[in-house]
Amino acid sequence: MDSPKIMVRNFNFYYGASKALKNINIDIPENRVTGIIGPSGCGKSTFLRSLNRMNDVIVNARAEGRVVLDGRNIYDEDVDVVDIRRKVGMVFQKSNPFPKSIFENVAYGLKINGVKDKYYINETIEKSLRDAAIWEEVKDRLHKSAFELSGGQQQRICIARALAVQPEVLLMDEPASALDPTATLKIEELIQALKKKYTIVIVTHNMQQAARISDFTAFFMLGELVEYNLTGIMFTKPSKKITEDYITGRFG
Repeated sequence: MDSPKIMVRNFNFYYGASKALKNINIDIPENRVTGIIGPSGCGKSTFLRSLNRMNDVIVNARAEGRVVLDGRNIYDEDVDVVDIRRKVGMVFQKSNPFPKSIFENVAYGLKINGVKDKYYINETIEKSLRDAAIWEEVKDRLHKSAFELSGGQQQRICIARALAVQPEVLLMDEPASALDPTATLKIEELIQALKKKYTIVIVTHNMQQAARISDFTAFFMLGELVEYNLTGIMFTKPSKKITEDYITGRFG
């Protein structure tokens, strides 16, 4: 396996008294796409949000164990959570552009991080929109509302917004589930291009999508990591029958 960007060790997560994740151990390789699959309520999104401490905002939620990013446990008490979320960006299931112009949407992270250099902001916005494969579609209307774009374009704007602060890891929670097949294909092609520069972890309900875009696949069930392997092996020779049953659609 490639060198891990993130190492998760003996990780448990609780919502109050309810244990949502149970003793998760996984290595997430650098510059690869790791797909997270499993039935609804199995802990996929909770796990994803644990990788940049997005769950911290939930009352009575707590984590045990370690999530090591570049050799540092992100749950250590002296860790700057803002810095973690800059390094580990997030793209949500529903595109969520702000009620601002396309330009201001992508500039948002830079500005809240105190960047004032107009030249740098302009350069970064163009680069981020190019990396998100949407520059050619929006370059002549950067000061128009992001809400004027289609759903697929809005999602790519949200990806550009995440890329603008130069993260190292990109978390994606079903980024194409609300999109039509054409827009979904564009997002999938974009993910393949982005892994050259970023480590990507994606939650998906779509087995075909996981098979198409993931280098590695992790199967979660009832808060546990059941199986984790190269995607080609997971989808052709899973080691556990329950994994095979889920992938072939016998349940879930």
